[in-house]
Amino acid sequence: MATRLLRALHPHGRLPGGLRPGADVSIRAGSHGAGWLYPDHIPTSPLQKALLAAGSAGMALYDPYRHDMVAVLGETTGCHTLKALRDQMRRDPEGAQILRERPRISLATLDLGKLQSLPEGSLGHEYLRFLDVNRVSPDTRAPTRFVDDEELAYVIQRYREVHDMLHTLLGMPTNILGEIVVKWFEAVQTGLPMCILGALFGPLRLSAQGLQLLVTQLIPWAVQNGRRAPCILNLYYERRWEQPLGALREELGITAPPLDIRSLK
Repeated sequence: MATRLLRALHPHGRLPGGLRPGADVSIRAGSHGAGWLYPDHIPTSPLQKALLAAGSAGMALYDPYRHDMVAVLGETTGCHTLKALRDQMRRDPEGAQILRERPRISLATLDLGKLQSLPEGSLGHEYLRFLDVNRVSPDTRAPTRFVDDEELAYVIQRYREVHDMLHTLLGMPTNILGEIVVKWFEAVQTGLPMCILGALFGPLRLSAQGLQLLVTQLIPWAVQNGRRAPCILNLYYERRWEQPLGALREELGITAPPLDIRSLK
């Protein structure tokens, strides 16, 4: 959809700099030519960003599992918030190290054999268990395209890639109720507009039972933990694989969820 919107804005079929929608920008971006700041970057004007934001917001609210639309919404609405998150990372020793080294979480960077060999209860082992049980992959996170700052593009990419880590830390499944709870935590933690929208409008898709549990128990728990925990982007998770998950939760001030929601909708 994002590509269709861009094509509508460029009826001759080319984006700024002569790129056709959907073309591979990685090689050109590497030379920083024609306005590209990083691989996959697509330069856009404020008007284009506004149209992308409106279109992606509608699709994301209609189908919260359209991760591509959620990604576009985050990139086109979160510039000021991303700067604040970047500044938080710069002020924290662990966060600053992450900004310098730019670690990535993907199947290409994860040592799955090592994670599997770690003791049960360790962050790495439990993260791998989460991926397996919920049949999700870190490679499903879309690359950043519409953020016009290379460092901020990494910040939002990092946020996406640690999303499953937050599910692991919070003990939340990937059903719609679990996703909404994580969105409330992320909204408090990051202030990103897409997280706030997801937290506010996601509950419209819940059953009456799920909505009652969310409002009375899960939202207060998520908000309390989001406020108490330090910035989740300042954790170098890749260097904490061996840390017991319980110890990490205690370090962050994250308490156990008030109920098991794996079978709820």
